[in-house]
Amino acid sequence: MNIASLYEIFQKHPVVTTDSRDCPAGSLFFALKGELFDGNKFAQSALEQGCAYAVVDEQEYAVEGDDRFIVVDDVLECLQQLARHHRRTLGTRIIGVTGTNGKTTTKELIAAVLSEKYNVLYTQGNFNNHIGVPKTLLRLTPEHDIAVVEMGANHPGEIHTLVNIVEPDCGIITKVGKAHLEGFGSFEGVLHTKGELYDFLRTRENSVVFIDAGNEHLKGIANGLKQVEYGLGSDERLTANGEVVECAPFVQLRWRHGGGAWNEVQTQLIGIYNALNMLAASCIGLYFGVSETQISHALAQYKPTNNRSQLTVTQHNHLVVDTYNANPTSMTAALLNFKEMKVPNKMVILGDMRELGSSSREEHQKVVDLLSTIDLDEVWLVGDEFGAIPSDYRKFHDVQEVKAAISQNTPEQRYILIKGSNSMRLFELPELL
Repeated sequence: MNIASLYEIFQKHPVVTTDSRDCPAGSLFFALKGELFDGNKFAQSALEQGCAYAVVDEQEYAVEGDDRFIVVDDVLECLQQLARHHRRTLGTRIIGVTGTNGKTTTKELIAAVLSEKYNVLYTQGNFNNHIGVPKTLLRLTPEHDIAVVEMGANHPGEIHTLVNIVEPDCGIITKVGKAHLEGFGSFEGVLHTKGELYDFLRTRENSVVFIDAGNEHLKGIANGLKQVEYGLGSDERLTANGEVVECAPFVQLRWRHGGGAWNEVQTQLIGIYNALNMLAASCIGLYFGVSETQISHALAQYKPTNNRSQLTVTQHNHLVVDTYNANPTSMTAALLNFKEMKVPNKMVILGDMRELGSSSREEHQKVVDLLSTIDLDEVWLVGDEFGAIPSDYRKFHDVQEVKAAISQNTPEQRYILIKGSNSMRLFELPELL
């Protein structure tokens, strides 16, 4: 079946699922494969549970004579092509978002700002890979005025693949830093891969990139593109410029449009590093005609709920929860912000940073060195990478050992920063603290 014919079916059944445990009535089931599963084996079950059709790529799982089975060469490629066809058919304006750090928070802030004026579709959670991106696009409807689509990568070429599905009209790279070095090989590999968003936008008429004017790495690869700039400081030439007034512990931001009047915003975000994310959202909002009052309202109302720069107040402590992921760039930013926070009784629980390859020991050493410059009551380091670095800090093999220590003597009356790679499972700790 060609994509045009499949699209006719999709228009009648516009709900897509890839999980045979979640089969809304009348939906389309795409039988994806992974290292440990084969969705083809669950196609029949998906139909029995309510799906209208099942898209498979192994003939043996298609029941002969049952036209509810749609056989294609490759289910994943079919899903991606259907998403691109849908995107082209609707012609919705799309903002592509990628970057080493800050892309999810920036995506959420952009969506919050644009939602003050428009009906916005945006990536839910971290559905930013080769499966999540097409599923996001297939949620587009004619009622949406604009879409904000996040794209992630941990290997070269992945952004190239995603932008050719999304076909964004404009885009933003939030920041490039040291992450997934095991997959990218080097910082230059990270920069090249993230820059594939810029490469695509060069092929689009009337495209634009929103760019941090102070980021020399990004400015260096944005040649030939229309650039709408934002940045820290008070440069009147920038579409949006501003600075952090205070961080105690929430960020108070002062920002303005060009050389106009200042807007003071008390946010619900932890982290001085989020100032750039908010300025990016402000810049994009201004470009799309959102008023300064509306932008400030959106920034003030936004509250993170995804374990990113999230303040959690418990019976015993105040927790700065940033456990979704960690790399040298984000870890350094989190610690420097924690250093500047005007709060008492500081403690950190840090987990290993994964996927750093041969740079791992060096980068973990840098974090330990940075800790010695911060006034901290207590430091707990979790994982074998931190464990290999000589220090007097308290060390734990894994999160289970941390849980045991907490059960024996729960820290109290502390401000505790909790950060580490997601696989370290430090997100299990807040409920115990």
